[in-house]
Amino acid sequence: MFFVVRRMKHVVKIMSLVVAVSSIWIVLLQAAIIPRSYTLLLPIYFVVSLGCYGLLMIGIGLMQFPTCPEESVLLQHDIAEAKDYLSGNGIEVVSD
Repeated sequence: MFFVVRRMKHVVKIMSLVVAVSSIWIVLLQAAIIPRSYTLLLPIYFVVSLGCYGLLMIGIGLMQFPTCPEESVLLQHDIAEAKDYLSGNGIEVVSD
């Protein structure tokens, strides 16, 4: 239940951002504060900016990705156990 509520809050944030950006764009088109040729390109700038933001967040996430040496040891143990089980059942497992 908590996951659904949290997910809905995220959707509401995204939708409110889209509505706000759309309303600002419409106001700029109607008011002619910025030349119309520039105003028509604003959605493209927004999409490019959103893509750059997404790449930035992925890069930050990769830089802060934790290393877990304990989990690596457990995973290697599980792999060795699986190889023993499969070789016991007559399946040959070859790895480098």
